[in-house]
Amino acid sequence: MVTLADYKSDDIPAWCPGCGDFPILSAVKNALVGLGKRPHEVLMVSGIGQAAKLPHYLKCNTFNGLHGRAIPPAIAAKIANHDLTVMVVGGDGDGYAEGGNHFVHVMRRNPDMTYLVHNNQIYGLTKGQTSPTSDAGFVTKTTPYGNIASPENPLLIAIACNCSFVARGFAGDAKHLTSLIKEAIAHKGFSLIDILQPCVTFNRVNTFSWYEKRVYKVEEEGDYDPYDRLAAFKKAQEWGDRIPIGIIYKEERPVYEEQIPALFKGCLIKQKVDPLTFQSLLEEFK
Repeated sequence: MVTLADYKSDDIPAWCPGCGDFPILSAVKNALVGLGKRPHEVLMVSGIGQAAKLPHYLKCNTFNGLHGRAIPPAIAAKIANHDLTVMVVGGDGDGYAEGGNHFVHVMRRNPDMTYLVHNNQIYGLTKGQTSPTSDAGFVTKTTPYGNIASPENPLLIAIACNCSFVARGFAGDAKHLTSLIKEAIAHKGFSLIDILQPCVTFNRVNTFSWYEKRVYKVEEEGDYDPYDRLAAFKKAQEWGDRIPIGIIYKEERPVYEEQIPALFKGCLIKQKVDPLTFQSLLEEFK
């Protein structure tokens, strides 16, 4: 039987007291335990940033990559070992700016993995610059007169790219977030959870209390259908006085690793490799 103690790391989190990353870490642990996933069955991949530190505080397989480059090694790991539960973790800067290109194309391919993006609308690790999701007019050290760029809407981008599972969570509701993570992992295909994660140090606008007055669960609207793509587009555009959380869009379609001919015989780690297979290729270079 898997318990929370199985995922306990000896590392002490280097996050600010009250950071929204703490409840996200708790939700991840509870989701994995709730699904009966054992630590050796899980791979957490991250890039650079405060959010990307999360795998350090879990006792499981971990790969820490470059800024914005967490998705490629995660895909490679899933191709090599289909049995792994692969999760990618990053922030809004890491995922939507530096990693924006990978974010778009991984949704096209639809590998079976889960992407958790801690969206605090600011760069926390580098001390408070605007991120792609910062609201227009947002004042920071680098935008003292207010942010003049329009904010990116990751949910709209994901739905437009036909991402097979698009959800939004809130760090202030760890129980609801846990259920979303469990559903995302259970979903066969690429799952995105954009998590509203207040930064208590550098973002004094989008705080826990600010979100608590605005977020609502889409599943509490009895007539909302996440399989309705047009309805999902409309729902994803809600921001301001009302902010939806929950599963915004969902679709069942073939996963990437099941369509690669070289993997029809099974994942790579289970295939026997004959070194002499490459001999004919090497002969060409003589």
